[in-house]
Amino acid sequence: MIQVRDIRKSFGAQQILKGISTEFAPGQCNMVIGKSGAGKTVFMNCLVGLVVPEEGIIKLNERNIVPMNQKEKSVLRKEMGMLFQKNALFDSMTVEENVRFPLDMFTAMTISEKRERVNFCLQRVNLPSASHKFPSELSGGMMKRVALARAMVLNPKYLFCDEPNSGLDPQTAIVIDELIQEITREYQITTVINTHDMNSVIGIGDKIIYFYEGEKNWEGSNKEILHTDNERLNDFIFASEFLKEIRKLNYK
Repeated sequence: MIQVRDIRKSFGAQQILKGISTEFAPGQCNMVIGKSGAGKTVFMNCLVGLVVPEEGIIKLNERNIVPMNQKEKSVLRKEMGMLFQKNALFDSMTVEENVRFPLDMFTAMTISEKRERVNFCLQRVNLPSASHKFPSELSGGMMKRVALARAMVLNPKYLFCDEPNSGLDPQTAIVIDELIQEITREYQITTVINTHDMNSVIGIGDKIIYFYEGEKNWEGSNKEILHTDNERLNDFIFASEFLKEIRKLNYK
């Protein structure tokens, strides 16, 4: 569970977050949407402790991370998995070495224990035979799955995803969405996803919050979002012709 209460953050004279409050439950895909510059990235950076808000409370299972020092945050980050927009794989490392990296950094597991855990995670993302390949030998979708395996290798309580479908074709994006959703539900992870992909939002968005100019302008589920009367949100989500057609079907 992540609880956010009235967080505010400014950079200089520009206020980026203007009193955001929400809750993210485990076992759900919690989506954060909004135009570029709406505050989504700063919000996620606050959740993982990279940015400290001037005001407010951020509790991860009742632990307020806002006043924590760097050492305390480092301990807490062992419970976090990160899926980056650009994957952030090490080109000089094999798939196995990339996935094993957090285990090398944060655990005292034996080599055989690490290998067993890495193999399990690669099997979970349907890449059991890719261990000895390098990132340059993989497709975009395969690299994303390797990054997801690395994000889950420490068995995290929290999973943070930044534009996980960026650069992927629609079919591959659906595969990644389904994997994230399955892993989230199976292990009861509290998952937070920043995205511009409305197909992803409609497909797996158990809870969605919409940011507009640093404020939470709307909150609801993927079922409710298709029937909202929030004009700003409608202008945002129904910009694509595909979603306009979905909306028409839901209103019939």
